[in-house]
Parts: sequence; structure tokens; C-alpha cells
Amino acid sequence: MIEILNQTSNLSLQDKNISPNRDTLPPRDPQHNPLKILKSARNSKKRPAFIAGPMVRYSKLPFRELVRNYNTDIVYTPMILAREFVRNDVARLSDFTTNAGDRSVIVQVGCNNVKDLLKFVDMIHPYVDGIGLNCGCPIKEQVREGIGAALMSEPELVSEMVKAVKDKYKESVVIETKIRIHPDINETIKFVKLVEKSGVDFITVHGRTKNTRSSQPANFDAIKIIKESVSVPVVANGDCFSLKDAHEIAEYTGVDGVMAVRGILANPGLFSGYEKTPWSAIELFWDLATSYGLPLELHNIIYLKC
Repeated sequence: MIEILNQTSNLSLQDKNISPNRDTLPPRDPQHNPLKILKSARNSKKRPAFIAGPMVRYSKLPFRELVRNYNTDIVYTPMILAREFVRNDVARLSDFTTNAGDRSVIVQVGCNNVKDLLKFVDMIHPYVDGIGLNCGCPIKEQVREGIGAALMSEPELVSEMVKAVKDKYKESVVIETKIRIHPDINETIKFVKLVEKSGVDFITVHGRTKNTRSSQPANFDAIKIIKESVSVPVVANGDCFSLKDAHEIAEYTGVDGVMAVRGILANPGLFSGYEKTPWSAIELFWDLATSYGLPLELHNIIYLKC
């Protein structure tokens, strides 16, 4: 089961128990296809695509809906562990909630084998616009499990997983890989070229190694080189804290999209040019969080106000 909520900002918690079947939501609209958005943004909007990246605990339905109101084109869910999701109905209900307005959404998955990934994609793809394979999370617990940044040392496995999804679903499923860079840029180039050959639709590059702290600047030179090395769209991630940052990152690297994570969590109006969180965003988030039943609404509100 996947929880599907009414698209209304004053939904009571008692009204949430809607039958979660594939007929409850309309078919995915091609105009919300993330690959199409990435390829067309520079022509249609004269700018890169603006993306709210995956955030543990935070990038759930209320936050995704919030940032769409502030010029964000593509949104991500928090990372979902494939092995738990495919085996545990409780995990499915708690990890992923959606509604008819949850568009241009990519579900990020933590996985290290083809079997679980294919099961995961089969269960969730009717409800999302893309699948993002996490190859960049540096959290030690995830790396020990062989997911996240651990996959940067397993290019053949990543290639195999991407190819399995594309072989089965062809163009009906968009798949992305979110990576970090190796200390040796040549190793990173080998990685992205192999994944590109396997059929990945686009690549998101966090411009840090798995051991580089966020206090250190992102390596945009590396992102630029990677963009020049592949033909699929590339998204830059790292150090985007303002609309000005987004434009400067895109201009320097030539990427097709810019992803904000810490920046957009602190300021959901970032891509609309706000220098700090507008009060309207706090009010809207409170409305959405209390309507949809987000357990951490107060935590998020405090973060937005600080």
C-alpha cells in the first residue's frame, strides 16, 4: 500500500484513509517528466532547471508542495531503502505519501542489487515521475550497508542496476544517478561514462568526495569536466544558497539543472529570489504540514524561522 492523500490544504487526518490503488491518481503527465524539463528549461525558461534535492526526513509531501509554489521545477523524496520498502507494508505507508498534485517528483532509492531495485520500481513507478539511484550519501551507516557513496566504488554494479531498469521499462521510467566525485577526476569520468552507456537518463553530481565536509567548497571544476564528458543532462549539486548562486553555478559549469538541498531547506523561496524565507512560506508550510499530517512539522517550522 502507498498512502494517497486528497489534494487540499485543509484535509483532516481522519480524511486521509483513501484507498491507495493505481486508479486513485491520474496517469503521469508527460509535461512533468523530469528529463523533458531538464532538456527544455534553457529554451523555454532561459535558465537551468531548478531542483529541490532529497533530504532525510524533510523532503516529504508538504515540503515538496511548498517549494513548487516558489519556482522549483523538480522535487525529490527522501531516500527510501528498497529492501525495506519491498518487504514491509508499514515501511511503504510511512516512507512515501503522495497526491494528484505531487508532480515532477523523483523518488530517491537506496539499493545495492538488481532484484530489490526492480521490485521497488515496479511498486512505485506509477506514482512518480522518475527514480533516483543514490550513489552519493556519505553517511557511514549507509556506506557500511553498501549503498549511497559505497556505490562509487562499484561502477559495474551501478551500471547493471541502471541497465536492468531501462531494459525492463524503456522510456516509461526515467532513472537518474546521484553521485559524488572521486579524488581522481579520471575515475569519476570512467564512472559516468559507464553509467551513461547503461542508459541512465541524467546524472546529478555533488561536487565533493564522500570524505569532503560540507564546510569545504564544492568542486565546480569537476562538475564542469563531467558535463563536458557525457551527452546526457547533468545536474550540479552543492553550495546553492541563493538564486544568484544557481545562475552562477549553471553559467560556470554548463549544467542543465541546479539542485539545492541545505539552501532550500533553510529558504524554500530560494529559487524565487528571496534572500530569506518569506513569511508566506512559513504559513503555507504550516497549513500543508498540519493538513497532511507530517510528524515533524514543528521541527521544520523552527528550521525555516532560524
